[in-house]
Amino acid sequence: MLPRLRLLALALVVPFALAACADAPQGMELDADAVVDGQIPAPPNVDGPPDNAETSDSGLAWIVLEPGDGETSPTPADMVRVHYTGWQTDGTMFDSSVVRGAPAEFPAGGLIPGWVEGLQLMTEGETRRFWIPAELAYGDEPAQPGAPSGLLVFDVQLIEVLSN
Repeated sequence: MLPRLRLLALALVVPFALAACADAPQGMELDADAVVDGQIPAPPNVDGPPDNAETSDSGLAWIVLEPGDGETSPTPADMVRVHYTGWQTDGTMFDSSVVRGAPAEFPAGGLIPGWVEGLQLMTEGETRRFWIPAELAYGDEPAQPGAPSGLLVFDVQLIEVLSN
């Protein structure tokens, strides 16, 4: 009798487990052990770009964490689907689509200048870490209440360019 109950329990649980896997968000995988009180710990180089980072003339710095598998790069006119996490230089995470469990969709040209520039450098499937100076983000004293200030660090995965 006990083996039959185990089989019945397994038969009831497996379909739900498989359905949950099918609904998992695309892109950056969230390591549940890495989240502490709803926060993803900051990378060790959150206070500034490492020596191997590339830097544009505007001051945007980046490293490629994972190369993309696509050939499409967004333009400011495109919509994009991304996963991202943002930190301040003190290590405080201020936003994350990864923690929310759903990728975000944005107009690539309707974001802070550092994102607009950085997204155009990426291809689909790629993950980069960006160091965005205050002048390409919200500034040192943001006009928008609650906006992070100063240098910001983002891990961004370009999942898909939705229009091109």
